Amino acid sequence: MEVTIKHYTELSKDEFHDIIALRIAVFVVEQDCPYQDLDGLDKDAYHLMVIENDEIIGTLRILKPGVYYNESAVGRVVSHPNHRNKKLGHLMMEHAMNFIQNELNLNSVRLSAQTHLIKYYEKYGFESTGKEYLEDGIPHTEMYFENSNQ
Repeated sequence: MEVTIKHYTELSKDEFHDIIALRIAVFVVEQDCPYQDLDGLDKDAYHLMVIENDEIIGTLRILKPGVYYNESAVGRVVSHPNHRNKKLGHLMMEHAMNFIQNELNLNSVRLSAQTHLIKYYEKYGFESTGKEYLEDGIPHTEMYFENSNQ
């Protein structure tokens, strides 16, 4: 299993296709949530991929400050249904937070969490901002992380 992070401009056509295919398979089909996945933000994002046997089995995107929030953002966190027993979400968040803090030299991250995943994101130092809302018909909570050690 390999974890890699590439800017959109570094992705091959096949990698971007497979990222989108996985997101649609989970968010649109599995979660029965029709929404516009291609929102224009992927072009200015870093894409984390977990690859096993030449297949992308997990992905998330990292947005720079000012693209969506004033802070950097993590979103579109998804793992392939056949590989969820591997705790890919934890692996991806560890790599993403390390990349944001050590490669991008950023201290703060904001995200929109599906509300049932609040405890998951709290493990990485995120706290609820108290802002709760429906996003594409699914309850979400805005969460914030700040590394005060930098």
